[in-house]
Amino acid sequence: MQRKKPAPLSVWRPLNLDRFLLGAPHYPEHVDECCWQRDAERMAAAGVNTVRMGEFAWHIFEPREDRFEFGLFDRAIELLGRAGIDTIMCTPTATPPRWLTVNYPEVLRVDINGRASSHGSRQHADTTSPVFRAHSRRITRAMAEHYRDNPRVIGWQTDNELNTTVSESFAPSTRLEFQKYLQKAYGTIEALNFAWGGHFWATAYDDFSQIDLPRPLMPSYPSPGHVQDYHRFLAAATAAFQHDQVEILRAANPDWFIFHNLGQLADIDFRGQFGQDLDFIGFDIYPMLYDEMRRTGGHAATQALHLDICRAYSGNFIVPEQASGFGSQPGFSTMTPEPGEMRRMAMTSVARGADGVMFFRWRPAHFGAEIYWMGIIDHDDVPRRRYDEASRFFHEIAGIKDHILGTVVRMDLGIAGADFDNQEAHKTYPIGLPSPLDDATLLHRHCYHKGIACGFIHLEDDLSRLKALYVPHWVMWKDQWNAAVETFVRNGGTLILSALSGTRDENNHIIREQAPGTALSALSGVKVTEFGRLVPEGANGLFPLFRQAAMGAYVPPSPLPASSAQRKYRFTFGNRQFDAAHLYELLEVAPGTEVLGSWSDRFCAGQPAITCRELGKGRVVYVGTYLTPELAEAIVSTVLARAGIAPLLPELPAGVEVSIRESENRQLMFIQNTTDLPAALPGAPLGTDLLTGRSTANGLQLEAYGCAVVLLRP
Repeated sequence: MQRKKPAPLSVWRPLNLDRFLLGAPHYPEHVDECCWQRDAERMAAAGVNTVRMGEFAWHIFEPREDRFEFGLFDRAIELLGRAGIDTIMCTPTATPPRWLTVNYPEVLRVDINGRASSHGSRQHADTTSPVFRAHSRRITRAMAEHYRDNPRVIGWQTDNELNTTVSESFAPSTRLEFQKYLQKAYGTIEALNFAWGGHFWATAYDDFSQIDLPRPLMPSYPSPGHVQDYHRFLAAATAAFQHDQVEILRAANPDWFIFHNLGQLADIDFRGQFGQDLDFIGFDIYPMLYDEMRRTGGHAATQALHLDICRAYSGNFIVPEQASGFGSQPGFSTMTPEPGEMRRMAMTSVARGADGVMFFRWRPAHFGAEIYWMGIIDHDDVPRRRYDEASRFFHEIAGIKDHILGTVVRMDLGIAGADFDNQEAHKTYPIGLPSPLDDATLLHRHCYHKGIACGFIHLEDDLSRLKALYVPHWVMWKDQWNAAVETFVRNGGTLILSALSGTRDENNHIIREQAPGTALSALSGVKVTEFGRLVPEGANGLFPLFRQAAMGAYVPPSPLPASSAQRKYRFTFGNRQFDAAHLYELLEVAPGTEVLGSWSDRFCAGQPAITCRELGKGRVVYVGTYLTPELAEAIVSTVLARAGIAPLLPELPAGVEVSIRESENRQLMFIQNTTDLPAALPGAPLGTDLLTGRSTANGLQLEAYGCAVVLLRP
């Protein structure tokens, strides 16, 4: 396997490996050694070329402080290597051993109520702790030096799903590290007091040692700047914790690739040092964990959404954990993929940017907190339909990998994403509004069902490949984005801005210019003269907003009694009338800016709601409200159609998803049937289905959960 130096972070970045990684996480420490040979033989027969090991085995690698034992994993790696299977090792820092937490209790996380975490689970150690960082460096260095010359260890995963179980800590050491971070960031206490608005509620500080960690509703709301900086600190601390490990691994063997497997995406700034340190990222995908709808394609659309979000962080990725079957921990469980569905979900991962897929897991555990999380092999050591599906998928991908590697996912519509500051800024002061991602999901979901090439992109990426760009309520707008965005529009792109765009600065202060600020007003030809919140459907008072502010997430409103009246605001757009959602803005329109939609009732009647300004070869559309499913559909059929965006297939049966991966010399169309019923595509594009070798000249027939990968003819 050859590894190239990774290109800069970009949604358009392919993986820097010449191998498509196929395999499963493997836990030899969970089974008798007499089973290992049979496991290796079955893996090789199924087409496995890589396993991932060791992420929860610190207690085995270092059973006592500074006493290291690698024999168990050495034997497992050697045996697998004889079968032609390579190993990705993991730094085991997600589960520090009991001797460490007994001897160094200061490494334990502390919750908001002052309770220290207890041993017996995972992620109980505080990654902001200097003591824990020192132990992390020690185990990483010992493992790196031991495996540096082992040809069967080809790469590393850092930790495991950092911050997935919990990201915050309120330990005394965390408070001290937060103070150090702030002093480095601001230099003087006067600069911090300005950034946090210290003249409001007498929240100014005399020196950095006075600063505490922000606790919600104790007794009232802390400064949004304080909260924003706490999460910036957590992200920086997480990056520093990982950076320690990356430096050690790179020094030991520069040929190793290094990645991290994402879980819940909490308090990690992938566009900062965290992502820049890695060759690529991994994304653990369990579609049925987030959405259980089947016939309506809910979990399929949710999987596509999550993969597209992930790809925006750094480009193509691998899936170190792809759902294989029923999954559970004591507090939850998922549905079970039906026959063919496991393969289909894996193919969707490839279609949306995965250059490696590993089904979780090779064997299920017989003990611990995931005993009902199934693997490729069943509890009774019998390979059944999941093994057969995994084998089919592995052999199919191995046969077409040379077509896939080097391609990236096509996007005609880009949705602005992957910006840590905007994600966190909303959480600090949500005022009952959906997050940028909540809003963007409505547009992404509609495009997914229509077969439109849509994904997420950071504004610092190359925008020239897009036909349109939607910015979903990014309250923080940075001047360094202006030139690239304006160039995109002048060269023919369509930019869609949304309500509240650019209304706060990087300190979380409301800007002093008229919204949406000087740059965006010049681009869009509009200024906001007034805004107001609209009552969500079925809302019942302000209590849900207090819950939302405390929890930092969107909380659906409690229902009103059926007899209650609701004040609605409506607007016309494209000869249709729509109910507005969440927020209205009244717009002052500059000369030469076209009004596409107007408020149609109440005191807003007749005032602009949606506008369009021609700029060079392109246009800037401003939408003075939030999306609804109906408005998303209308924007696609009018604004995006005018931008030249059309479905990838003119007739797409319900439940069939389509996407394209492409390079300069080839296009691959991935077509997946996400339903349990056969689907026919008489108008399939002309080409060859690489999975069957058949021409699509006479159309395409897909079985239940069937897949096709069509090499399109030029």
